[in-house]
Amino acid sequence: MSRVAVLGGGPAGSFAAERLARAGWRTRIYEEKLAWEKPCGGGVTFKAYQQYPYLLDNPAPKKLVTETRLAAPTAGEVQMTLPQPLLIYARADLNGMLLRRAEAAGAQIEKTRVLGLERTGGRWKIRTRDGMDEADYCVVATGARNPLRDMGTRYTTANTMLALGYYIPCDSAAIDIQFFEQFEGYLWLFPRCGHLSAGICGRGEPAQRLRSRLEGYLRRKGIAYQGSEFYSHMLPSLDAPSWKSNRVAGEGWLAVGDAGGLVDPVTGEGLYYAMRSGDLASRALNAGADAPEEAYRNLLRREFAGDLEYASRLAKRFFRDHFLFGSVPARMIQFLRRSPRLRSIVGDLFAGTQPYSGLKSRLLENLNGTLQEMAMSALLHRVVPEAPPR
Repeated sequence: MSRVAVLGGGPAGSFAAERLARAGWRTRIYEEKLAWEKPCGGGVTFKAYQQYPYLLDNPAPKKLVTETRLAAPTAGEVQMTLPQPLLIYARADLNGMLLRRAEAAGAQIEKTRVLGLERTGGRWKIRTRDGMDEADYCVVATGARNPLRDMGTRYTTANTMLALGYYIPCDSAAIDIQFFEQFEGYLWLFPRCGHLSAGICGRGEPAQRLRSRLEGYLRRKGIAYQGSEFYSHMLPSLDAPSWKSNRVAGEGWLAVGDAGGLVDPVTGEGLYYAMRSGDLASRALNAGADAPEEAYRNLLRREFAGDLEYASRLAKRFFRDHFLFGSVPARMIQFLRRSPRLRSIVGDLFAGTQPYSGLKSRLLENLNGTLQEMAMSALLHRVVPEAPPR
């Protein structure tokens, strides 16, 4: 029986480990922190829990949220009812649930830090804080702060964002998203069980400036954050050139989730791609092919990597461009306020069921020639790049 080492116990690693263990692999997860928190919304999309129903049907604490508010300077805000609820977890609860599933499937969990790897005779020698181990394959699920320099995405300041936030002991019924002028990122308030995740992610600004934006917003909203626990985290956000050279697999290893840069460059959403890439990595290894690395690359490309590369071209235009003397987010919010069709499309983006590569054609199909929609058409041609050929 072959042995696989899963380096990291977040959603990507836990997903891969569960499926590999169920398929008969001797599977061991190496994770120093086990279940932990992160400064993110913790939202699981409809696409994710439709594909994996146990994400909804389990005893872990969670919330189903259907209301969201989007706001931008000069545009005010628009409130939307999502066609499919967003499932919101605290990350520690989600990670804990997925680790328990992996363990129940037969995966062993080693609470330790991996210090180094060496490839010898077609096998891996794994050096941990507690000794040495061996494996036939490695699934790299170490997150964006991957200490293994030769495995996984090569991160630079050009292909990352910073995310930081507070976990505030209060409640809300809706998700709030706030955009800013000339800022490549956004601020969020996500209601979780027992607390509010208030955070901001963006590129091109230092951490202190991001924190100042967030705290100013919380003060204006009358949300008391003083004394709440504060977190920060590096967030993958690959630009188009980085997708071309992204390193997701090599001899004897596959990188999943943040370790492989598999995050939406527009929204920063990574949970679905973490879990799905863990599943695809297990499929590539379970197929028994001579080159699971190439099989994994092909699976990623076919499922979502090509769409995320396309989204990386869209992201900068969306956050930075102007149209009719206003920012693109501001104009889109104004259109959302008046267009039920556009709200439906944006709802599907929240649900994860609308690919970016088909966004422009669907938007154009839903315009009927009014002056407002003619303006929207002009905005689309300016902001949304042409979809890649199929």
